[in-house]
Amino acid sequence: MTVGVRHDDLRKRNRSMVIAAVRRANQPSRTEIASTTGLSHSTISTISADLIGEGILVEVKNGETAALKRGRPQVALGLNPRAAIVISAMLSLNSLSASAIDYAGTAIAHDISRPPTLTMTAVELSDAVIASIRRLLAKLGTGHSPVVRITLAVQGITDSGARELLWSPITPHSDIAFAAAIEDAFSLPVTVENDCNMIAVALRGRMPERYRDNFFTILLSNGIGMGLILRGELFTGSHSSGGEFGHMIHIPNGALCRCGRRGCIEAYAGNYAIYRHSRGESERAQPVADIDDATMLAMAAAARDHPGRERQAFVNAGEAIGFGLGSLFALFDPAPVAIVGLGTSAFDMIEPSMRAAIARTAGGQHNAAISFELEPDEMPLIREGCARQALTFVDNEIFGPGMSPSAFAHGQEVA
Repeated sequence: MTVGVRHDDLRKRNRSMVIAAVRRANQPSRTEIASTTGLSHSTISTISADLIGEGILVEVKNGETAALKRGRPQVALGLNPRAAIVISAMLSLNSLSASAIDYAGTAIAHDISRPPTLTMTAVELSDAVIASIRRLLAKLGTGHSPVVRITLAVQGITDSGARELLWSPITPHSDIAFAAAIEDAFSLPVTVENDCNMIAVALRGRMPERYRDNFFTILLSNGIGMGLILRGELFTGSHSSGGEFGHMIHIPNGALCRCGRRGCIEAYAGNYAIYRHSRGESERAQPVADIDDATMLAMAAAARDHPGRERQAFVNAGEAIGFGLGSLFALFDPAPVAIVGLGTSAFDMIEPSMRAAIARTAGGQHNAAISFELEPDEMPLIREGCARQALTFVDNEIFGPGMSPSAFAHGQEVA
């Protein structure tokens, strides 16, 4: 039995393909879109005319191409920045930021605050996020493009389906229903994502030639996090954000972790673990909640300068990360790795023991082929990943089907 494709469904799919091609290639010509999508020139001409008429795409004169070629100048297609706005919000230990991102992917306004997350109630945390978004919308003023989606990235274990924070070291509270509270305030669809997963999404968008089918992102900060792309798709658990690399067991019943268990990778490689070892404290000592960047940089400088506790602390960190990565490589095969965060400033102290540990695992057979790229600042990546997730939703679920953004932007509160 042959199953036909409805004309409306085909049209929606083709519109989404054209929008995706423009977003991916950054102002391609219609000929380039035809080459990447396989759609006919006539189909692309019809769809692009519709999208331009709807204010989703704009024509861009490509001056460089025109200067190199005779005849009629090439006309590229670009995303119309004013078509829509999405909001990227990021909540971590004592830190909260929200950014408005236009449809072309450019951040146009920011709000940054420092709430004391460890002492706030669950309701206060939700209210702080809502207040940040309100301030952000106020900065945009009146007459701005429609806001159509909000993505909140949180440090900790999230349930993307339920759109909740399940557990996080930034708060003593669990099962916080952020999405429901934010949606009640703004009448906008909200997603809640793990921050490291958003880093992986951003890197795949930035460098698809390196980060495409399979790759790992490891965040080296006060906590140890991971984002994982498998076969081109973000890996998440069925009821959680998945990929809790930092809480894999390195040494059973070993050092005390912030999660309350003992022996986690993070309990040896997190900033607080390195600090604890450098000060000669017991592995069972309560982890320090937050360690400033200057302290971490000073410990790394001391480790480079002379042998001692500081150097051994970074060696221990590299070993814990290496055994964890080796176990992952045994399951998924070696793949590119991005090391992200302040910990990259001490990567020269961490890498030797990390590679030595990987070599001792089943996944270390191709250790020489394993490559690491360093990204010292995770915050722009988290913001970008949130924006990409939100904008992809807009492309596929709003503009692709030909829906009006006003259907998703009703009832916005700014006051």
